[in-house]
Amino acid sequence: MLVVRDRHKSTATVILAKVDAQHVAAVLTPLVDKDAVLCTDGAAVYSAFCKTKGIKHEVIPTKGPRTRGAFHIQNVNAFDSRLKGWMKRFHGVATKYLGNYLGWRRMLERYSHISPEICLFEAVGRMPQQLLQT
Repeated sequence: MLVVRDRHKSTATVILAKVDAQHVAAVLTPLVDKDAVLCTDGAAVYSAFCKTKGIKHEVIPTKGPRTRGAFHIQNVNAFDSRLKGWMKRFHGVATKYLGNYLGWRRMLERYSHISPEICLFEAVGRMPQQLLQT
């Protein structure tokens, strides 16, 4: 699983068929600008991606302090922890339905109250900006 923080959208979760340079590059290329700084745990696939695309790469170790100045991976770690805690109640999820559960969880994180209108807007890929959320 790859969790990507896009400055124009909320956190996006992508399930990769294979975690290799080709698959990672295919997912990250449209999301990461040339002037971005990619913060990772230092896996080789991310280093390779940054080298080929000319993107600055900050490696944040998974042991010890998980921050380096303004750079950190705590948002991803926190999301992962909340997701795992929430999914525990389902006692396992079939891989083919994992995308549906991740979408459901992202909606719960994004909105304080989920209505049918919000679900419809999310399903068609639009943000329900004109809807009032109370």
